[in-house]
Amino acid sequence: MSETMKAVVKVKEGKGAELKEVPIPTIKDNEVLVKVKATSICGTDVHIYTWDKWSASRIGKKNLPQTLGHEVAGEVVKVGKAVKRIKPGDYISAETHIFTFKDLTAQVGQLNLGDHMEILGVDRDGSFAEYIAIPENVCWKNEKSVPPEIASIQEPLGNAVYAVLGEDHDVTGKTVVLLGDGPIGLFATAFSKTAGFAKIFLVGLNDFSLQLGKKLGADYILKADEDIDRVKFVKDRTYGAGADIVVEMAGAPQAIKEGLQMVRKGGRFSAFGILKEGKIEIDYNDNFVFKGIQVHSISGRKIFDTWYRVRNLLSTGKLNIKPVITHLFKLEDFEKGFNEMLAFPRKCGKVVLFPDEKELEKAEKRMKN
Repeated sequence: MSETMKAVVKVKEGKGAELKEVPIPTIKDNEVLVKVKATSICGTDVHIYTWDKWSASRIGKKNLPQTLGHEVAGEVVKVGKAVKRIKPGDYISAETHIFTFKDLTAQVGQLNLGDHMEILGVDRDGSFAEYIAIPENVCWKNEKSVPPEIASIQEPLGNAVYAVLGEDHDVTGKTVVLLGDGPIGLFATAFSKTAGFAKIFLVGLNDFSLQLGKKLGADYILKADEDIDRVKFVKDRTYGAGADIVVEMAGAPQAIKEGLQMVRKGGRFSAFGILKEGKIEIDYNDNFVFKGIQVHSISGRKIFDTWYRVRNLLSTGKLNIKPVITHLFKLEDFEKGFNEMLAFPRKCGKVVLFPDEKELEKAEKRMKN
């Protein structure tokens, strides 16, 4: 094995990243070294790539250079001497939230939350590279029948599944509004169809994404920028009451305000989208107290309950998210991937990168079938 590898690195403040030759990670006793087969671009990566207000404060200049990426599938090639569960040859993905039992949340089973938790690709080097070091406790063994391009997107798919299911998992036969037509909104659409919702409303901005959402199972698609009463549209098709569940995945003030009006009294609002500014003015009395709704804040996924459900659904073919993957690129062509993600109107779903060109060729053949 060579001592160096290629990696996509954020080297300085401002927009962009660079393809660099960097040392292959040295693993700690509790870590494994993974040869990356596929790694996909996430909205968080876009935040870091463009170096917006969030990434500048969350990561900061002092922590650069840093390798981007956290959605990954690969093969374990080396394990630390304290590693017991994972072995060389295992085909794995990684839970992004690297939990620690220093946190009370982890001690009581809320592993996806914590004050001392690290996030892969944010607090430490990520997966846009030929190799990545991952702590054993966040390694998830993949079903071998699930190809790398699909296995690499289980992490964001898990976000969608958790946001739709909420904490109570009571969804079958109900109605749902999905606000946001990005990749996670599309994953949520496909999963909502599989989960047995009676009616699925998808609200977004991009015609390309909305039409893809229709193919994935949305019963109704609504443009967020059209001059129509979207709240009335939903209520007219839910017996005048509003939807049982509203999932906000856009991180937009308009979506949040309309979503709180779309959810019926006693319903559930899942808050997942991240606002750019973080603050919004809301009528607390009418939207929360008097309405009696549940609000489920969604941070990541349930470790490892969500991963287990996702693996079962993908490996059995009960959930098909292949249409969401619209672009495959070599790792060296990462800029093309980010340009697709940043284009408006957007005409892409999920972008997957491949360090090994042979893995890319295999994926391209599979996507054509």
